[in-house]
Formats: sequence, structure tokens, C-alpha cells
Amino acid sequence: MATETGTSPAPTTHQPDGAEDGLLVAATRRGTQTPVAPTRGALRPLGTDEVRLTGGFWAERQRINAVGIIPHADAWEERVGWIDNFRAAVDGDILTTRTGREFADSDVYKLLEAMAWEHGRTGQASLDARIREVAALIGRVQEEDGYLHTLYGREGQAPRYSDLEWGHELYCYGHLIQAAVARLRTGVHDELVDIALRAADHVCHEFGQDGRDAVCGHPEIEPALVELYRATGERRYLDQARLFVQRRGHRTLKDIEFSRSYFQDDVPVREADVMVGHAVRALYLASGAIDVAVEDADRDFLAHLTAQFSRTLARRTYITGGMGSHHQDEAFGDDYELPPDRAYAETCAGIGSVMVAWRLALATGDLSWGDVVERALFNVVAASPSPEGTAFFYTNPLHKRVPGAEADPDVVSPRAFAQLRAPWFEVSCCPTNVARTFAQLGSYVATATDDGIQLHQLASATIETVLETGAVTLEVATSYPDSGEVTITVVRAPAGETEIAVRVPRWAHGAAVLDGERVDGDVARVRRTFADGDVVVLEVPLVPRVSRPDPRIDAVRGCVAIERGPLVMCAESIDLDGDDVAGLTVDPTSVREDAGTVRLTGTVARPAPEPTAGRVWPYGSAADRGGDAGDVRTVAVDLTPYHAWAQRGPSTMRVWLPADVDQAPHREEVAPHHA
Repeated sequence: MATETGTSPAPTTHQPDGAEDGLLVAATRRGTQTPVAPTRGALRPLGTDEVRLTGGFWAERQRINAVGIIPHADAWEERVGWIDNFRAAVDGDILTTRTGREFADSDVYKLLEAMAWEHGRTGQASLDARIREVAALIGRVQEEDGYLHTLYGREGQAPRYSDLEWGHELYCYGHLIQAAVARLRTGVHDELVDIALRAADHVCHEFGQDGRDAVCGHPEIEPALVELYRATGERRYLDQARLFVQRRGHRTLKDIEFSRSYFQDDVPVREADVMVGHAVRALYLASGAIDVAVEDADRDFLAHLTAQFSRTLARRTYITGGMGSHHQDEAFGDDYELPPDRAYAETCAGIGSVMVAWRLALATGDLSWGDVVERALFNVVAASPSPEGTAFFYTNPLHKRVPGAEADPDVVSPRAFAQLRAPWFEVSCCPTNVARTFAQLGSYVATATDDGIQLHQLASATIETVLETGAVTLEVATSYPDSGEVTITVVRAPAGETEIAVRVPRWAHGAAVLDGERVDGDVARVRRTFADGDVVVLEVPLVPRVSRPDPRIDAVRGCVAIERGPLVMCAESIDLDGDDVAGLTVDPTSVREDAGTVRLTGTVARPAPEPTAGRVWPYGSAADRGGDAGDVRTVAVDLTPYHAWAQRGPSTMRVWLPADVDQAPHREEVAPHHA
């Protein structure tokens, strides 16, 4: 019988003797509606009960999520039968009717998580009813000992845990548990929570210290179990997560054609210098490992994980924040192997990057990790959904050579080969991942300490919380990223001296202005005893800038990218009067902004016609090609924010633009990565 109670208490924590840094300082819990709630750390996250997005770019994405993405995903999961899989398991005809991949159950759980956060944010009764309806169905499928999956374990199906490499059973539990944590954190203990608790207890029994010495091929259970520990106080969940992290890299999984590195099972986590293998798997594993390090107050492990992610950002990350340069295995490539046209940069990997960077910010107090969150949110996550929230990109290449075809709104698309944003995929992890991320966006905006508020993302929001110095309410108003002005009004001031700190993006270092004074470094700070009505104004310059790649990224050597604020820009053929971006060369010194449009000048070369007879060879001098280099015309190119590309129809596109070697910017900028 489902019960309705308040949120489960957070674990009791203590500050160990000799605590010297934020990692060992027990966090003071107040608000609870946050997907990541460490019991210790330098910063306390403010959840969606304390931060409400009130307008602008991200509030619009939350609106799209509520009216578009969530109902769209719910309808498609019914349409393709993934929810019906649970009905079939109850009815006994699952062997003949099951649809979807082995991990299809997880997308139902991610949808439930999105609904849970959205219900917590808005109180929409229909979402609560839908969660309970689907949970009741799932509960009928769960077995006595807590095992739960629609593909394994029944007569005629493969045995439980017989394919840990590809079966995704523990991965599915992870998403189930995260949906349950969302319910607990938003004040509801219902049947979904009870199902997840039984499943988690089953995992601890089956894979505990005296159980199977094994891991899942797809990490995800690790951060889920830590968060369940944080939500319930049950230590066994943290202990099990630690076991999974410790076991990873000891080659318990079978070798495959991509090698065990695909599963991050080739090298122990504490010995891996940089992320390898399947990008989403690696980022989920890192999230869980950071969670374990934080809860164990393990400074050395946290430092190792921080360095590992920093190297990955410096060597294996696209300028958009995208991760994963291999299509065949959805994996990281070697250092500096970042071909723009072959970028996989899965949307889920962008979300994984946000998860890792946010955890590091909370643990260390370093606000500059917000740069990583911002880059991935604006240029990967926001790029996935259509403006209506009814079609999505799965992958996010930085160069599109052939105009895509419009996707049929009634047809499931292959995930990596959708020509334009598609309504649904054979593997639809990305739409539901976007849904749960947008529903919890408010929780990534701000944090608190005993005597201060830290603003990590520049977004219009109302922030209400209680500090040691008293209750505080801030109103943040900005049209960022259209405008660089951020106005913070102290609606309710605490009694004592308080600090307001705002992250200054790396590209604004030395140019940002706080209340008329230039800011140096990563953070703009104001510390004083505030009064109701006080106003703090930060201005960051949003002039277009030219970025050049590290010369070791050979795939884009000789090219430039144009950025404006947090936005990476791109050129589309739709703005070239029918010419292809393949023939575009730009003058980096000509970048300017005109009435809100970023543009630059360049030339477009139309190749000469191929000979009608004889063999054609694509190399050599112009003479070798018949002496005609083709038509060349000068153009003014209007650039589009990368997140909005392909919204106007089929087009070729590129982010990295070949630069005229005779025209070099006075001041070169290297594409930024976290140091």
C-alpha cells in the first residue's frame, strides 16, 4: 500500500577532527528539492524549492519541457510499447510482445523522474496521477525479492544477470532509483519509492560484499545509490556504491571488439588518468565516484577525479562542450582527436558532463566549474530539442556536410542517423534525459554557504533561502545570453554581513564590471550588511570573439570558431544563398555584431566543373584540375547560435570555419577548457 509522507530525513553527518577544507565540512541541509544533495562539501546546493526560474532562456526551456517534451515522451513511450512491456509482463505474454532494446525500461523510469521534478516544481496534479498510475503497473511486475526487469528472468527469457556487459539491469535500477529520489526530495513517499527501495535492497543483497563480484556494463547505479543513501540515511546504499566503484577496472566484464575500456573496466578508477571508452558510461561513473569520494571525505580520490576530468576537458572535448568523437562505440577518441564532422557528442554525454562539473563545484567551492556546466547546457543540451519540444537531436556534430531530410513525425528514427531533429528514436535515452534535466534546471543556478549566496548560472530567478545570517530573498533579472547585464535585487536582506558572489565566465575575465568596478578573476563578490531594496549589477561583455583551436587538434587546424558569450556560433548554407559551407573561407578580423546578428565576411568558392571525359584526381595544382579553380565570390555571413541550427530547414553547417591565412586576428584566443 502506497503511503504519503514528508521527505525522508537526510543522513546524520559530523565534521571529522582536523577538517581543513570544504570536502570535510558537513553541509547544512535546508532545501531538499535537488538531484544532488551531498552531506558534506564547500557549497550547499539550492533546490527547485529555493530557486525558481522566472524568465529568459532557461525558463522558456522549462515551459517547453512542461507543455512539449514530457507529454511527447509519454505519448511515444505508450506508442512504441515500452510502457506496455510492463503490462505484457503482468499479462504473461511478454515473450511475444516485448518491444525496444534491453534498456527500454530505463526510459520509462527517466520519464517518471522528469514528471516527479516537474510535479515538485509546479504541483500539477495530473503529473502526480500519471506517476502513480505507471508506478502501480511497475509494482505488479516486481518480483518478491525485489528483482525488476521486463527482458530477463522469466521462463523462456535469459536468466537474471546472465549478460552484465549488455543487459543493463543495474543501469535500469539506477534510473528507477533516481526517479524515486526525485519523489522523496519533492515530499512524496509513494509506491514508486517503495519499488525502488526493494530494488536497491535486492542489489545490495545480490552484489554486496558476500554476493556477486561484478559490475554492470553501463555505470549509473553508482550515483543513484549514493543519492538514495543521502535521501534515506541507509548506509548500505553508500557501501554498495563504493563497492561498484572499487570493482570497476578489474576486468570482470568480458572483452569486446572495442576492448574493456568501452566499459571503463580496463583500469581501476583510481588509476585512470583521462576518461576513455563510451562517453556517457564514463561520465556517469565519474559522477558516482565523486559522490563516493565526497561522502568518504577522501581528498586524494577527489583530487584524482578532478584531474581526470580536467584532462578530459583539455584534450577530448569539443568547443561546444560535447564529448565523444567516435560513432562506432560512442566513445572518447585519443587526445586531440576531435573531428568536427564525425563528432558524436551525444546529448546524454553533455548531460553527464553537467553532472560531473556540478558535483565538483559543490565539493570544492570552485565556481569556475560553472563554465563547464554553462557551455554544455547552452551548446549541447539546448541544441537537442526543437522549439516545440517534439523532435530531438541524438548526436551533435559540429559540421554537417549534406543537408538533412525532414524527419517523418510518425516514424521512429535510427538514433545516430537522424537527418534533422527526429520525434523519437530506436534508442530514446536523450529525449527523456533532456526532460529530467530541464525539470530540475533551477537546482544548478545557485548555492549557499553559512553567510553567502553564490550565483553559478546567469539566469532570471527568484532565490529564497535561510543563511546563518538570516532569511534572504534575491531577485535576479537578466536577458542573458542576449544581454550581459545581470541585476540582483535584495528583496529581503539577512540581518548580518553577507556575501553575494557571482561566477564570471572565463571569456569575461578582466572585462566584467560589478557596480562600476572592474572584476579580476573567476568571481565577482560583494560583502556587506545589505538592506531591503539594495541592488547589485554585474555586466559581462557579449561582443563576438574569435577562438582558435589547440594546434594539436589537427582536424580543425587553420580554422576559427566564433563565440558570443556562452554561445558557440555556426554558419549554415541557408544563409549563403544556396552555396555550400564547404566552400566558405572567412576573414577573422571582420567579425562584428549588427542589430543582434553576429556576422563576418569571407569568400565562397564554387568548384570548377569536373571534366566530362577522362579520369578525375582530386589532388594537385589548379592546372592539374584543368586550370579553372571555379567561381569565388565575397559574402557577408550571418552566423546562427549552434543550439538553434537546423531550425529553419535542411542545411549544411559548420562551427569551425577555414580562415584566410593572410588575415589573422590581433589577439588570438584558444578555445577555452577548464584548467
